[in-house]
Amino acid sequence: MKSSTLKTKSFNFKHFAIEGGQTGMPVSTDGVLLGAWANLSHSQSMLDIGTGTGLLALMAAQRNDALHVTAVDIDDHAIEAAQHNFSQSPWSERIQLIQGDILQLNLADAFDSIICNPPYFNNGEQAKHQQRATARHTDTLNHQSLILECLKLTSENATANFILPTVEGEAFIESALQSSWFLARRLDVKPTETKPANRILFELAKQPTKTQYDQLTIRDKSGYTDDFIALTKDFYLKM
Repeated sequence: MKSSTLKTKSFNFKHFAIEGGQTGMPVSTDGVLLGAWANLSHSQSMLDIGTGTGLLALMAAQRNDALHVTAVDIDDHAIEAAQHNFSQSPWSERIQLIQGDILQLNLADAFDSIICNPPYFNNGEQAKHQQRATARHTDTLNHQSLILECLKLTSENATANFILPTVEGEAFIESALQSSWFLARRLDVKPTETKPANRILFELAKQPTKTQYDQLTIRDKSGYTDDFIALTKDFYLKM
């Protein structure tokens, strides 16, 4: 195993850049979708759980000029990469980076919102590189523990935003509903017009609310769909 030499591809956006370092998790469409879709308009404080290279924290800071972000990760390489990316961004003064296990950290603030692209493989073979395995597999952060921790860390009217594969997302939502969360929004994402949805973006709320359901297709016969472009054009260079 050569996890210490795993180089992660860097990625340039319109207003910031992501240098991956040795995190093992490159910029993904999942992350960009979540960062662009999460409703942060009424938030003054946001917690980014498992920030990785800092993508979601930076997208959130770009979208909301009044938002203060606390970004947490357990991995040394992620912290190193995120620190670099935050320091090179226009929003470094509004982003605080903390290293540690979210289940053990003593965070004093009650956040208005949470954003998280969580580990999603509940079983099966893990990635060979430890950084990638930590980011992708629930051994280090199981979903039920995450759901309950988000309740503890948020204010009375807070929301929490996630993305997961469809099967894992359905199970996560069901567990959240049984743990005093409410489903505010759900977006089912199809890779193409002819394929079924394979991702769910969802917003949980601590207060009762009517659920808003939507669907997004990423590509059609001519390329990216108008809906995908509209959602991500503030970030992708060529949109």
